[in-house]
Amino acid sequence: MLELKKATPEELLDDHEGFSPTGRRVDIYETPAPQIMQRGQVFFERLYGKITRRVMGQMDRSGTEDLGLVARLVYGYVLSNTSVLSAAETSFVMISGLIPQDVNPQLKGHLRGALNGGATVEQVKAVRNVVVEICSAAGMKMLDANTPAGFGWRSEVADL
Repeated sequence: MLELKKATPEELLDDHEGFSPTGRRVDIYETPAPQIMQRGQVFFERLYGKITRRVMGQMDRSGTEDLGLVARLVYGYVLSNTSVLSAAETSFVMISGLIPQDVNPQLKGHLRGALNGGATVEQVKAVRNVVVEICSAAGMKMLDANTPAGFGWRSEVADL
């Protein structure tokens, strides 16, 4: 992390007096953990709506409880912090990361979650389409069933 800091332009670093646009210091050092975890739960519930319990239950039963724990921590301390990005913009970032990973079940949840976070259908479709174009330009393509591995998708990229 110190090497990353050395390579980061000064204007992108938090100032030395402790100001951060994300308010992370406040979350970590001044806000009780249960309050942060509750914020994450509310964000998660808004994102997933009526399928919230099923999604978290699947993570809890994924073979290790650690996935559910990590999801709760990430939603609490990272994704639910809307100081810099709105809920919709956070979903756009998630969509952008899920498309090249070829994980349609998760992508479907975040496409709908972006709507739940305040994005319009047009915005969600635009983000999805731009990311697919970027992935295609980078060489991703549809893989056939006989290809054991590769840089691409096994099925059509999920859409609304």
